[in-house]
Amino acid sequence: MNHLPTDPDTLAEEATVAALLRCCLRELGGDAAPGRALADDVTPGRALSGHAAGPYLTLRVAGTLVRVRARGGIALRFDGPPEQLSGGVWRPLTSDLLITLVERELAARAGDERNTGERNGEFAAQVTSSREAIAAIVAARRRAAAPADSWLASEQALVTGHPFHPSPKARGGDGWARYAPETHASFPLRLLGVRADVAAGAGETGPLDTGPLDALGDAPPGYLPLPAHPWQLDLLAAELAGPLADGRLVDLGPAGREVFPTSSVRTVYDAVTGTCLKFSLDVRITNCVRKNAWYELAGAVELTRRLRPVFDRLAGRFPGTRWLPEPGYRSAALGARLLEGLGVIVRTGPWSVCGPGVVPVLAAALAASPHGTDPEGGGPPGVPVAVRARRAADPLGWWEAYVELVAFPVLDAYVRHGVVLEPHVQNVLVGCDADGLPAQAVFRDLEGTKLVGGRHDLSGLPPGLAEPLSYPADRGWDRVAYCLMVNHLAEVSATVAAAARPGDEDGLLRELWAVARAALSRYADEHAPGTGGWALPLAALLTGEPLPAKANLAVRWARAADRFAGYVEVRNPLAVELERTAG
Repeated sequence: MNHLPTDPDTLAEEATVAALLRCCLRELGGDAAPGRALADDVTPGRALSGHAAGPYLTLRVAGTLVRVRARGGIALRFDGPPEQLSGGVWRPLTSDLLITLVERELAARAGDERNTGERNGEFAAQVTSSREAIAAIVAARRRAAAPADSWLASEQALVTGHPFHPSPKARGGDGWARYAPETHASFPLRLLGVRADVAAGAGETGPLDTGPLDALGDAPPGYLPLPAHPWQLDLLAAELAGPLADGRLVDLGPAGREVFPTSSVRTVYDAVTGTCLKFSLDVRITNCVRKNAWYELAGAVELTRRLRPVFDRLAGRFPGTRWLPEPGYRSAALGARLLEGLGVIVRTGPWSVCGPGVVPVLAAALAASPHGTDPEGGGPPGVPVAVRARRAADPLGWWEAYVELVAFPVLDAYVRHGVVLEPHVQNVLVGCDADGLPAQAVFRDLEGTKLVGGRHDLSGLPPGLAEPLSYPADRGWDRVAYCLMVNHLAEVSATVAAAARPGDEDGLLRELWAVARAALSRYADEHAPGTGGWALPLAALLTGEPLPAKANLAVRWARAADRFAGYVEVRNPLAVELERTAG
């Protein structure tokens, strides 16, 4: 919506209705063929093509007709408030009513084993909690100052969260606002000492890989420093009592400086060492309980070792490519609960990999509404003025540079190297130069990075580690196609169109996707030719076959783990250009 309400509760209400309705339009109905289920665990409903006759998209939910004016292609940006038909009159659609309708609709469906007509008793509370969190975030931002570091400001700019999630800001536990990036929080870590004989950890090349942990404070002789997230220590208080009493752990108090939470909440930035630290948090944030499983701790180091030569080759082929290695972790070998709960992964900071004069910006901030996410307006926080000016003045040139930087290495990693990156908008930083042009793409977070089965020798890995590090080829491609095309490029392109040509957004959007198709075709011709044409599955992508979109509503309703999320098909924006040229 182009207007900005001044009241936090009103903004939260509008954002909640919009996110839940987007999920419904994508997963529960539309004018396309039924969506394919790409995972057996969750069977989504019908898919939405993104087009409808007349000025409105309409949908019947639990017998009630709802409608909304939409733009932005498959990104589904709304113009004006959604409405519901009641007594022959169109009335505003509230989040409480939509929650009730969605519950009735999903409870009545019997499309899979997990959905047999029973209600999800958690669903309404999660959506309501998310709405309340958005209101609290907006109010808190008015009382807080954004960080001077523009990259951190972009990390902390995601006020309303994932646009296609029913509860994008749901947070488990109490006291979350003290540690929330969106409230511009900063806080000191707590420093533990772990006795050397019960310390656990690994480094890609040796002890230096965990050096940033040692830089946070000194531990007594015979102990190693183990920084901990203060929220997590509160959550683990009962389990920690024994090791603290018998000396296997010692509590050294708050660390001597503050750190800054990034967009994932549990990953923080230490400005002194220039390093990011990824902690476990035993709370549900959006979809998942955010803990570092044992295989993710070991897998981060293993993937860092294996991906260094891959990213060296990617950077040689596409010079703007960067990544953030995760070369080490540390924890305490005090049983599975504390091993995972206290595990902290060291991640390289973005400023150390960006070139001189290049400013990293979170892609999710670049995808945010050009009208701003705060009632005060002023444009998306963390997006430099030069970037906003350049993409408004030269949207096609800016977009072409963006697509080449982000998409080419992602596709090459999959096609040439058998590596599945997870390039959704919270996993990619875009380094912009002084003129506001995209100059570097920085890929991060190895948790979602996988190796294509059969393309890598995983036989030497410890038992239980190989499986979570790998995907079959088709599952890997679905993840790449969803993250890159649907979650990332579709959202950023909609924002570019809205910022540069607000009177003709959809017209500019068609031009942007024509540019994207030309760029992706050029990549396929030059870097990934197959026998008699483009390498599969690029041929399917470029010939306009539907794209997989993650079914967040279905997986939340099923109360399933995020890894079991299925997909629905959505219209491939590249098909619009194919239809235009064919006509």
